[in-house]
Amino acid sequence: MTRWNLNAILSWVDSHIIDYPTAMNLNYNWSFGSTAGFCLLIQILSGAFLAMHYASETHYAFSSVEHIMRDVKSGWLIRYMHANGASFFFMLVYAHIFRGLYYGSYMEPRQHLWWSGTLIYVLMMATAFIGYVLPWGQMSFWGATVITSFFSIIPVIGKEVVMWIWGGFTVGNPTLNRFYSLHYLLPFLITGMVFVHLGLLHKDGSNNPLGIKTRVANINFYPYIYVKDLVAFFVLVFSLSVFIFYFPNALGEPDNYLEADPYSTPAHIVPEWYFLPFYAILRVIPNKVGGILAMGGAIVMLFLYPLLNTSMLRSGNFRPVYAVVFWLFVADFCLLGWAGTTPVDDYFRFIGITVSVGYFSFFIFGGLFVGWLEKILMWHTIKRSGSNMRCSTSLNHLTTPPSYKVGVVDYLTPEISHK
Repeated sequence: MTRWNLNAILSWVDSHIIDYPTAMNLNYNWSFGSTAGFCLLIQILSGAFLAMHYASETHYAFSSVEHIMRDVKSGWLIRYMHANGASFFFMLVYAHIFRGLYYGSYMEPRQHLWWSGTLIYVLMMATAFIGYVLPWGQMSFWGATVITSFFSIIPVIGKEVVMWIWGGFTVGNPTLNRFYSLHYLLPFLITGMVFVHLGLLHKDGSNNPLGIKTRVANINFYPYIYVKDLVAFFVLVFSLSVFIFYFPNALGEPDNYLEADPYSTPAHIVPEWYFLPFYAILRVIPNKVGGILAMGGAIVMLFLYPLLNTSMLRSGNFRPVYAVVFWLFVADFCLLGWAGTTPVDDYFRFIGITVSVGYFSFFIFGGLFVGWLEKILMWHTIKRSGSNMRCSTSLNHLTTPPSYKVGVVDYLTPEISHK
């Protein structure tokens, strides 16, 4: 009888989950990805049950959501699980992105891994926006009206594209039907991209807190890393349960409990909290085209960051200047989220402009200038120490191993093999 791990199909599980070699120094920061995958599973399952009772028709959509809450057995639980699960999904993905930025997971040879993850993030944003429209509340309707009108900036065909998305001259029943279909489809595209992401991850191996190759100091994923992820799962389930049972509407928008009214514009159109940083960037530029391009550019910068990087060091643990810049960026991102909730006046607009400039400055300063500064300091240190090391300026790494046992240059990006 053939062992299960030699089976053509089941061997994938063995090689990618059980016997997958993993660095033994991974900490709980490496559990964000697996817990985000668990959140994706929760979203797909809860969404499938919600779809059984939802009516994608403008006259019944809002009532069908209330029907789920009041009449369907445990419908309130399924809906709150789906709504709060989306927020936790974004929390974990943001933490996953920040961890990658700090530990250099975007650097050679993992650029394609970074780009696939960023694409997953963009698909998540599209899915979440479309899902926000489905309850057909006030924020749903007016959010759909505002966001879809972004396509009107396309030269020549912009207005036609917007009308094609709407299925008419305004947001209405055809729009809701299309969004419902896409909201059901996109999670499966995200799932497919997750498998691509995993394939690219296992192609080059996981990064680690030191940012070096650990071919010798590797352990099997199961049971060692699996236990860490299991602890993270329990923390996630507990935290999510607290919000579902005690604060189910804390992360939502109260105005969306009012049925959509095309004749009554809300005083302040606010997206979900996980879009607020980009919404703040959109608002600080009075020009419509400029604001949309700035918001899109904020996302594009995530794709460009691996190309902007000039550092030879990977982990932020050995980059003190970059570590300061990184934590300033985290604070700036949080301030951007807060700025997205504030009224539109001169005082808050000035704050929004300041933190928006800070957001883009991180990718330029943290990617380009900090790397150059590190090179200058490193070459100066090497020259003063009289080391026998030489550097290839074209390859951007040392060509001669260091003459001492341990030093900062042992943690260079290309992971020199010592002979």
